[in-house]
Parts: sequence; structure tokens; C-alpha cells
Amino acid sequence: MVKLKVGILFGGPSEEHPVSVKSAREVAGHLDAGKYEPVWIRISQDGDWELCDGPGAEHGSPVVLSPDGLLVLSDGKYEVIRLDVVLPVLHGRFGEDGAVQGLLELAGVPYAGCDVTGSALCMDKSLTYLVVASAGIATPKHWDADENPGEFTYPVFVKPARSGSSFGVSKVLRAEDLPDAVEAARQYDEKVLVEEAVVGSEIGCSLLGDGSDLITGELDRVALSHGFFKIHQEENPESGSENSAFIVPADIPAAARALVLETAKAVYRALRCRGLARVDVFLKEDGTVVLNEVNTLPGLTSYSRYPRMMAAAGLPLGDVLDRLISLALKEKTR
Repeated sequence: MVKLKVGILFGGPSEEHPVSVKSAREVAGHLDAGKYEPVWIRISQDGDWELCDGPGAEHGSPVVLSPDGLLVLSDGKYEVIRLDVVLPVLHGRFGEDGAVQGLLELAGVPYAGCDVTGSALCMDKSLTYLVVASAGIATPKHWDADENPGEFTYPVFVKPARSGSSFGVSKVLRAEDLPDAVEAARQYDEKVLVEEAVVGSEIGCSLLGDGSDLITGELDRVALSHGFFKIHQEENPESGSENSAFIVPADIPAAARALVLETAKAVYRALRCRGLARVDVFLKEDGTVVLNEVNTLPGLTSYSRYPRMMAAAGLPLGDVLDRLISLALKEKTR
């Protein structure tokens, strides 16, 4: 059996570089060695691309992606490695925002996950809300941070419009604390949003597939002991969150579960998602659902929500990777 050469992109120049490395390590442990030959491509925090032996490597041979394949540079010469498909295991800026997706499309290499349009729409929270609201789905009230703060009703959340893993997010209780929160968010993105604080349970839905044929994992509920949910912010997240636990399956009524699933699928389709995504919503006490955010390349670490929800539905990470790669190759033939 001829193995498919799967280029696995990991690392990247965003603040989520360490998380991406952890996700890649988990992929390494679950990718079927009988079907696939992994080609590990590390992107450094400076943006350099290197061919390496695996996700534990810190250095490798310089490489360049081209329409001819992956060009490995050595002693003034290069060899070509042709990739059958690319699996981007990247999070945040330059991984989830359409940038690397556009590069892969220019090179003519099929890749797993959302395309340029879906990635860009989901990365920018204000665009996400605009598209989703036009589809009739509730979103939080939100404003550009440069608007008059006198219009805000506190508490509010201040967050970078295009970042992930809760980096730069603050809960603001008083108007006098708003400027510092905006400045903290601007460390990650010049575009900053101020959002109303939606009161409700945080529910996640993992999705896998294309717009017409979707598989969903079990829903989860984020159970908070205090504060607000911040993923990947702990010193040792593998040992658990300092203020939250995850209940899978989510302990919510059957009617609420059905509504969350229906809403998550509608969000996924409205934003032109494909491959995979995690849609997070708020379930309010009155039974209504409000979108929180969409992650088009959710974490795949040992403690991440997406693989946990899929596994609870009977789909382990190895099977998820199989389906993602098959979907990417299917897109190539369309």
C-alpha cells in the first residue's frame, strides 16, 4: 500500500505557537502510520519554515513551498518533496485567518480545514457576528473599542478582534478600567471589540465535515468556579484549568441540546466552514442561544475540548484525522 505524504504544518509566529506544538505532538501519536507518511514542517516564531523529524524538533532544514512541491534547501541545492495533502495544525494569526490557506491554494496543494473565506470570516469576530446575524442567529451586542465608552453597559468584555485562546481578553466592571483593557487587547490586535457580558452557560459543539454532511461530537459545558474561561493560560494546562472544568456530555435538557446543535450547524454553514470547527455558544436561562465564537482550527492537545467531544461521541482523534484528510482530497477532485 502506497502511503499518502501528509505535510503537517505546526508552530507559527503567533502567540499560540506553543499550543500548536502540543497539538502536533498529539497528532503524531494518532496519525495512522500504515496509511500516512508524515512530513513535519515547523514554522518558527520568526516565520521560518523548516523540515524536521517531528513536533519535538526545534530546528531543521530550510524549506519553501512551491507549485512543484516542498523545496528542501541544502548546500545551495534543493530537492523536491511532493505532498499529497497538508494538515495545518496551526492556531491563531497566520494559521486560522486564511493566510496559510491562501498560500496552499496558490501552491495547488490540497489542505484540511476551512478555506480562505471561511477562515478569514471566523478569525475576525466582528465579521463573524455580521454574517451570523444576517442568517438570523443571535450574537452579542458589540462595539468597536474606539466608540464612545459612555454607550456601554457594564460589565463588558474587551477582546482582540482577531486572536484566540483568550489572549488579551479582559472583563471590565467600570468605565475607568476600560482604557487599560483596550491597551492590553491591542498587544495582540489593533482592532479591538467591546462586547456585552452575556449571562448563560458556555456550551461547545465540535463539527466535522462539509456544509451538507456534518458529524458532531458530544456537546460540552464549561463549568466555572470563578472569573471567566481562559484556555491555554495556565502554567500547566495538562493538569487542569485553574477555574473551569468540562462536562461531557453537557448536562443540559434534551430540547436545549437540540437547539445548540441546530444553531451550531447553521453557524458553520453560514460562515462557509468545511473540514472542522468548534462553535461555542451561550445557553441563556430562558432557553435561547447566543453565539460566542468559532474556532476553525481548534486545539488538538491532550486537554483540548474538540478531540474530547469527538471521542465522547465514539470518534477518536485518529478517525478524525482520517476524515479530515479524506475531505481535503475530496475537495481537490471537485
